[in-house]
Amino acid sequence: MTEDNITRIYMHDKEYILIGTAHVSKHSAEQVKEVIEAENPDAVCVELDEQRYQSVKDDNKWKNMDIFKVIKEKKASLLLMNLAISSFQKRMAKQFGINPGQEMIQGIESAEQVNAKLVLADRNIQITFARIWNNIGLKGKAMLLTQVIASIFSKETISEEELEKMKQQDTIHTILQEFTDSFPRLKKPLIDERDQYLAQKIKEAPGNKIVAVLGAAHVPGIKEQIQKDHDLSKLREVPPKSKWPKIIGWSIPVLILAIIAYTFYANPQAGWEQTLSWIIWNGGLSAIGALIALGHPLTILTALIAAPITSLNPLLAAGWFAGFVQAYVKRPHVRDFERLSEDVFTVKGFWRNKVTRVLLIVVLANIGSSLGTFIGGVDVIRVFLENL
Repeated sequence: MTEDNITRIYMHDKEYILIGTAHVSKHSAEQVKEVIEAENPDAVCVELDEQRYQSVKDDNKWKNMDIFKVIKEKKASLLLMNLAISSFQKRMAKQFGINPGQEMIQGIESAEQVNAKLVLADRNIQITFARIWNNIGLKGKAMLLTQVIASIFSKETISEEELEKMKQQDTIHTILQEFTDSFPRLKKPLIDERDQYLAQKIKEAPGNKIVAVLGAAHVPGIKEQIQKDHDLSKLREVPPKSKWPKIIGWSIPVLILAIIAYTFYANPQAGWEQTLSWIIWNGGLSAIGALIALGHPLTILTALIAAPITSLNPLLAAGWFAGFVQAYVKRPHVRDFERLSEDVFTVKGFWRNKVTRVLLIVVLANIGSSLGTFIGGVDVIRVFLENL
């Protein structure tokens, strides 16, 4: 049996065998099978959470998705990021003729074959993204969405040698490499905290011999963190949102309205100029976002009308209204959900599939509205200063 990418740890009368894998490597899947069969462990830990485990086990998961519920619960951006990551994996996996995450699937199957206890050792991906989202600020959020959407358009291929190098990186981290270079603090929730979580789950796995199937980027951290005790409940917490974004979010529309009201009082013509500028920039850029996503004409009109209003209320967003209208007039069918896992493989598929098109409309209309708020707000202030 080859010992490449295998780390053995002996601690408290237990043996931990860590297999460092690449998530799209055929060799990794074969090695997982070989190690589990040879070691016959009491438990097998896989780098999956319950949500991703169900995705692996249930090929029909997309059929049960309620797109209206996704928009209502403000999860459109998160789902789009998940699909973009899936697209990235699928492109690489297809290049090498394997299924993405095959080593995790193999870990699950081999655990069943040797009657080992299966342990889902990773933290819920929504918690990880929530902790990232709350840690990067407004500029970071804009950059993150840009990076994720850009990954959809990537046609990059990699060599076998480069694939082996990827064993040194986490899949999500690979996609966001440029982003993490710009935002080093992203490493904490994305890598460091998950190392701690994975280490604790592996340490708590039942039995005396434990095999863990992991992305190789996590192995060095887990070797260190498994020597310590970690509070899993703390690592599962979603940090409370700072009050400042809410304060700023309400302050800006109040200030804009106050400036426009005063300008109307001092110079009604200038007040109308401000109002028209606010409507054009907000509505226009949000509508352009919906247009880029190939929204229905009613969807584009909704973004145009909603954005100037929703920009004055931090609890609302133009993209939500545009997404609801698109989902209503171009309601996704069962076949759209069935084809979702394949359509995310290409840029054309992202825009063709009615499900992902709704998600793109929500995100791009919101981005357009945010840009419009900034540009329109600056123009409102300009007119105000000119008429003092």
